[in-house]
Amino acid sequence: MRLGTSHTYDSALEQLMKRQVEMASQQEKLTSGKRVNRASDDPTGASQAERALTRMSRLESDQRTLSLQTNALTMAESTLGESTNLVQRFRELVVSAGNTSYNTRDRATIAQQLTGLRDQIFSLANKTDSNGIPLFGGLGSASAPFLDATAGVAFQGIPGQRASTQNSVPGAMDGQAIWMKVPSGNGVFNVAPNSANTGAVWTDTGQVVNPGAVTGDNYTIAFAVAAGVTTYSVTNTTTATTVATGQPFVSGQAIAFDGLSMVVNGTPQNADAVQVSPSTTLDMFKVMDDAISGIRNATTGSTASQAVATALSQIDSGMDRLQAAQGQAGEWLNRADTIADAQKRQTVQLEADRVRAEDLDMVKGISDFQKIQTGYQAALQSYASVQKMSLFNFIN
Repeated sequence: MRLGTSHTYDSALEQLMKRQVEMASQQEKLTSGKRVNRASDDPTGASQAERALTRMSRLESDQRTLSLQTNALTMAESTLGESTNLVQRFRELVVSAGNTSYNTRDRATIAQQLTGLRDQIFSLANKTDSNGIPLFGGLGSASAPFLDATAGVAFQGIPGQRASTQNSVPGAMDGQAIWMKVPSGNGVFNVAPNSANTGAVWTDTGQVVNPGAVTGDNYTIAFAVAAGVTTYSVTNTTTATTVATGQPFVSGQAIAFDGLSMVVNGTPQNADAVQVSPSTTLDMFKVMDDAISGIRNATTGSTASQAVATALSQIDSGMDRLQAAQGQAGEWLNRADTIADAQKRQTVQLEADRVRAEDLDMVKGISDFQKIQTGYQAALQSYASVQKMSLFNFIN
């Protein structure tokens, strides 16, 4: 078999170029630190790395969203705590207004203080987060969720509460459920003396002594005074039936009927009455406004006592809702911490998947480079030897 000199040259040069390309490719891998620099290097590894990067990008977006939600919830929880403290201060002033030694001017001063606290609480209900989004806007509120109108406070947001998910927590709380659903009276029924009474009559907020007997109807307790003896009669005004008649009245003694019980105090005059009605839903601001109005307009210690007794029961119910909402916010914050920890672990796992798919083992990479470099040097030396293998070098 005969081999031409040109064929030997071409073969040696081809091997030399091949070694040079391999060394350049390995240098690129060492420089970038990646085994896969383009999809053609390893299609399977490139697709695995791309999937990991996509998931990490989505996870990073979820983490940013969770951070914003956590900040908003932290502010909401803090605001509810501040509101609870102000309501507690409001309650203490209401209690002090029940002091029978206070005169009209004293109660007016307390009412002024209560008004200031009420305005502070209202401003907290409309508080926004760092992005200007209301903390208590429910499912959405473009502006302040609460409007303080002449007819009373109205909720302008969208009622409802977003639920927490696997990757997020609510970024706002349902202001209507927190601030606008305070049960009136004792939560089951209301007790209030008639405004036209001429005697001094006041009551406590009453209580349920037999839940099974409660009808939910309206009642009137009417007093009659004859020959110095005071009696009372109870009428179910919803069904127009008489429940009790001609019962002796003793101030401070409980009056009970149809599962309800209340204590009436004072010295009622003939035809005075007390109205009993089912509990309704009020907003927290209405509760405070009624308390302020009742204290400011009280002309006697008995009327002040009635206003205070009613206000305290409703304020306590409202405070319970604030505290329950604060506890819910705290629970969501704990869940946010759990979600954040899980996202961090998932990020670490995805990064490990990406590294396995495309990163270069530097120890192996350096070893391979040295091996390729040795082969390249050998190819250079071989080419140099091949260059001398020409017949002309032996002809004189």
